[in-house]
Amino acid sequence: RRRAGRMQPSLPPYEVLPAGVSMEDLPRSTTVLVEDTPPPPRDHLVWSICTTLYGNVCCLGLLALAFSVKSRDRKVLRDYSGALSYSSTAKCLNIVALVLNVVFVVIIIIVVALATSGVITRMNQPHYDPFSGPT
Repeated sequence: RRRAGRMQPSLPPYEVLPAGVSMEDLPRSTTVLVEDTPPPPRDHLVWSICTTLYGNVCCLGLLALAFSVKSRDRKVLRDYSGALSYSSTAKCLNIVALVLNVVFVVIIIIVVALATSGVITRMNQPHYDPFSGPT
């Protein structure tokens, strides 16, 4: 049967009770459907705290911490899609802060190594040209 463009679900067939049997004589049962809930998303709070304390490049660690706290709040409210969104933002900010922190540390190590080897001090010394004098 169709009504207004929608399909009506068909009703399940029923059987007539035999004579002399009442509804009270039949066993009763209850069916409970249990759905598996997905595990809550990670909020990366500990990582954000470490990034804030040890590698807060351009305040990215502080931003990551804010998004991690928002993700934890959403997780408590059982809004897993919102928690996942905030969590992924916190994760990206933590990764960017970590990469920038590693790059800065590598640059500092290279500069210190060049300064101790004397390359940087030799670059600042004037060069002597025997034909035109010091430059």
